[in-house]
This record gives sequence, structure tokens and C-alpha cells, in this order.
Amino acid sequence: MRKERLDKVLANMGVGTRKEVKEMIKAGMVTINGNIVKAADFKVNVEEDEIICGGQMIRYREFVYLMMNKPHGMVSSTDDPRDSTVIELLDDFYKNFRPFPVGRLDKDTEGLLLITNDGKLAHDLLSPKKKVGKTYYATIDGALEEEHVEIFKKGILLEDGYTTLPAELKILSSGVISVAEITIQEGKYHQVKRMIGALGMRVSYLKRIRMGPISLDESLEPGQYRELTEEEITSLLNR
Repeated sequence: MRKERLDKVLANMGVGTRKEVKEMIKAGMVTINGNIVKAADFKVNVEEDEIICGGQMIRYREFVYLMMNKPHGMVSSTDDPRDSTVIELLDDFYKNFRPFPVGRLDKDTEGLLLITNDGKLAHDLLSPKKKVGKTYYATIDGALEEEHVEIFKKGILLEDGYTTLPAELKILSSGVISVAEITIQEGKYHQVKRMIGALGMRVSYLKRIRMGPISLDESLEPGQYRELTEEEITSLLNR
């Protein structure tokens, strides 16, 4: 049986700020299993108790799972002293859960960004030991060749002496400007750009399109987001 403070539950569910919900509770606007409760620190069983606030039933949720199409120019962080963050794009309801991005996309990188408050899932998705693939669509200044595919398979030595885990390079087109899909199993700083840089070329555009079993919903415009479906959440938890 799991119990939480009443004011915390209501605040987490977006009913209001902690101060506002305390005032609602004190005013007798909240009932637990049909009984008016005026104590903000009253412990409720979030899985079984019927909570009604202002005539509206409150259904408790512990976790939120969101998919965002991260736009260019925003940082993947909960707060930043200089730049706008992806969290700023969320409705207040979701901010109440104190979610955070699962890993980081560079400021100038677009695409799939998972946002959640489920710390265990985030750790599993980011841990190299779990071998969760992250796939990027990349435009590259330079001609990719089949030999580069083999180099990626073996891991690439970066400028700081670190050798990446084996990765997959799928060449979609090659020429003065090449297009490729790149799948990595870790998330070192600027990793894709550095891997391509080690080949003597430069990434001019980068967009993450998959993370594990989840693919970017192409109907989402940059900056838009949606909750993951039950099927998507299950695929992540049971991957």
C-alpha cells in the first residue's frame, strides 16, 4: 500500500501549486472516499482511495512519458542560464511531474527526444551496457564509401583517444554531400559529429529518428510533443 501526502498528490496532478491546493483543502473542497479532508498532510492511498477536488475526480499518475520533436536552437536540459530549454515547451500539467530529457541532443540537432520522470527507464535507455540503439539521419559534407561502413562496425578512435562502441552506418546517398543513417549505442558528447569528423568530413544536419523501439512521430512539428501510447510505453519497458 503506497501512501502520499494529499497536497503533494494534488499538486503533482496539476490541480494547482502546493500553496493553492493547501487552500483548497482547507476550504473543504477535497473529499477522500466521500469524506471531507482539511489536512494537507493527510496520507492517501494513491492506488485505491477516491480523491475528488472541486467535484472532479483526481486520477493519480506517477510517471509521464512524452515524445518531442526537438527543434533546432533549444537545449535538452531542465534549465539553462542562457538558452531556452525543451522543458519550457511543456504545459504546466506535465511540468508538475518534474520531467527531464532522456539524454541530450545538441542545441543544433533536431528530432526524437523522450521526456519522462521515470529515472530507472532513463538510466536503462542511456546505459551502454543495455545496448539501446539511437539512430540519426545525417547530412554530411563529404563522400561516404563502403569502407566507412566497416570502420563504423569496428568502432572509431576519436580525437581524445576514446574508441567508440561498434556502430552502424547506412549510406543512403553518396557524393559531395552524402546522406546516411547512423546508429550508436552510447551518447558521448557530440559523438556522431566527432565520429564523422574522424573520417575527415563534417555533419551539416543531424536529426534523431529512433531510440530503441521508438520512432519519431513524423506528424509532430518541431517543438510539438505528445504522450507515448500504451503500446510504446510497453515496448520501452519490456524491450
